Amino acid sequence: MGDGSAWSSAFAVLQRIGRSLMMPIAVLPAAGLLFRFGQDDLLGADGLGGVLPWLLPVAAVLAAAGGALFENLPVLFAIGVAIGFARKADGSTALAALVGYLVFDRVTKTLFFDAGEGAVYEKVLLVLQDGTRTLNVGAQNPTGVLGGIVIGLTAAALWQRLYRVKLPSWLAFFGGRRSVPIVTAVAALVLGVGFGLLWRPVGDWLTGVGDWLSAHGTAGTGIYGVANRLLIPLGLHHFLNTIVWFTLPECRAGVNGAIRDATGDLNCYFAGEQGAGIFMTGFFPVMMFGLLGAAIALWRAAPPDRRGPVGGIMLSAGLTSFITGITEPLEFAFIFVAPVLFAVHAVLTGLSMALMAELGARLGFTFSGGAIDLLLNAGKSNTHGMGLILAFGVAYFLIYYALFAILIRALNLPTPGREPTEVTGAT
Repeated sequence: MGDGSAWSSAFAVLQRIGRSLMMPIAVLPAAGLLFRFGQDDLLGADGLGGVLPWLLPVAAVLAAAGGALFENLPVLFAIGVAIGFARKADGSTALAALVGYLVFDRVTKTLFFDAGEGAVYEKVLLVLQDGTRTLNVGAQNPTGVLGGIVIGLTAAALWQRLYRVKLPSWLAFFGGRRSVPIVTAVAALVLGVGFGLLWRPVGDWLTGVGDWLSAHGTAGTGIYGVANRLLIPLGLHHFLNTIVWFTLPECRAGVNGAIRDATGDLNCYFAGEQGAGIFMTGFFPVMMFGLLGAAIALWRAAPPDRRGPVGGIMLSAGLTSFITGITEPLEFAFIFVAPVLFAVHAVLTGLSMALMAELGARLGFTFSGGAIDLLLNAGKSNTHGMGLILAFGVAYFLIYYALFAILIRALNLPTPGREPTEVTGAT
């Protein structure tokens, strides 16, 4: 009984962490729109800016605005996770997370630089024109988004414990919510030292993992696709996403003539890296086409007298997935009542990810694999195989519809509209 209670508590915490990650992720569409419209092929010199020169400074401003968000994702995650994880969070929670991350960022970079060798040292190194080596305080922190998440969780946990603390009268000014940023700064200092000393081998290992994923993209993306969907009911798929989208692999790419380092498939895709988007492309056929076919199959499988209300719900959820890439409203219609359909869905997602990777199709997104992101990024210079993605999507629409329709009827699955009805006897 005790072990079950401990597991339930740990699982509840993991779910809260997963939900808290959605707040900073919600910033990405804004970052993507600004950054995308500022690129050369849209409002820049190779797009409308070539015809209307007054748009060139507009494009530069938009690209700078979007780039600022992408370059500061760790601090956005620190603040967003702190607010999302803490119960009844307020402004002091965000301030504590910001203070904590600033301390953590500078301490870790200082220790990485003092090491004088290794992959993380190279990332924080700035070589001046006279050959002097110094700390590049503006460099991306090698811990990436993970460092922001750790600080966000720390700030949230400290806020929960301290926001009502009462100090002696002569220290009363620093009590309650004012104490949280102070204590968070101290905790971030300790964490910074720990990461500064221990992250170097971890960073080298992560670099190796990134290289393996790049060399074995088909297998890696397929496994990731299956795992991503299987973790949906637990709300833990965001953990995987933060690793492959924001942490691995690493790249150095250029957009609009500016070269910058980036980490994670999503960041590398928007930095213009050729071959990036490998951990996102396979979602488009599933989210835009496959699940729409599944929604129609669920609708048509309902008894004729119940198809009206079931169809309204299913088609609405299917179109939501098609347009925005938000799949949960539809997936939760069959995850628990027909888990065999969910298992098929997970396998088909992994297959789509692996095939798109193997066939060289590349397309990324800021939020999810829906039509909005597809239209926004279809003309990007490192987007490849759009025709293949769309053709495969049409095939997936038919496959999902056929498999769901056959399995629902063959196994008599209690999908929406097919639930057993209670029969009350006469008295």
